[in-house]
Amino acid sequence: MSPTSKAFLQIHFCVVLWGFTAILGKLITLPALPLVWARMLLVVVALALLPKVWRGLRAMPPRLFWAYAGVGVLVALHWLTFYGAIKLANASVAATCIALATAFTAIVEPWLARTRFSKRDLALGIAVLPGVALVVGGVPDEMRIGIAVGALSALLVALFGSLNKRLVDHGEPLTVTAIELGAGTVALTLLAPLMPYFPVDAIAEAFAGDLLVMPGGRDIALLLVLSLVCTLLPFALSLMALRHMSAFAAQLAVNLEPVYAIILAILLLGEQRELEPPFYLGVVVILAAVLVHPLLARPRRMDHAEVLATAESKQLGE
Repeated sequence: MSPTSKAFLQIHFCVVLWGFTAILGKLITLPALPLVWARMLLVVVALALLPKVWRGLRAMPPRLFWAYAGVGVLVALHWLTFYGAIKLANASVAATCIALATAFTAIVEPWLARTRFSKRDLALGIAVLPGVALVVGGVPDEMRIGIAVGALSALLVALFGSLNKRLVDHGEPLTVTAIELGAGTVALTLLAPLMPYFPVDAIAEAFAGDLLVMPGGRDIALLLVLSLVCTLLPFALSLMALRHMSAFAAQLAVNLEPVYAIILAILLLGEQRELEPPFYLGVVVILAAVLVHPLLARPRRMDHAEVLATAESKQLGE
């Protein structure tokens, strides 16, 4: 098998694993905040065992360290709202909302990453709006708050993905990931005492939880799978795969993640019983726009993949 073919299979395997993160988020019974806190903490502990990470920390200037730490807070809020959307709605809804990150990036990236504004990207953002309307109309009323939280999660992806691009050439990927997730863990620790007092009861119930209560054996096993198998493993594999494939091919593959997540949610969770046909029509509209984007975008060289461990596959080839 040629290196390119092997890389193609590796990146698709990574995308399937990232698709499982939504499924695991639904299966784990913990509320969103302790779930995300435990996931981030487990990944940070695993990374702390690597000497390469410590060498990168010693070599990093303090100003850059704090810049990455700030981005890490946005990462934590992204994961918190993503899993909150799963708890408030379901895995299919959350995965569909995250597909909006590409459209949000088209709007915020020119300001944050100091790139040229693109009329093509603005058109992409407009193109997904009918899909969003169909998605909202295809879910039960009680799930619509999950759509709002999921859309906020997609906006956070666009924000920290764009900021990461300004910093991308200044740090070793595993070290950057450790800093961002470590800072995110600290931020969630500080946020935890405030969550029970959130004014919307449904959100407080979906998010709030005691960080120091030991989860059940099933939840611990699923958290380990989420942290190690669906975070660190695809991170390592994707870094290898990106050496042998183009940015276009990689972006086209990772844009399929919501498709994989929705298919897995139907097969494993039976979520199609909770959703109406307009939802799936809206999914088709949103994903069509997102999948067309790499066809129209100018391919760019991809030397780093820091965001892979923090936003699953989002922003990979932007």
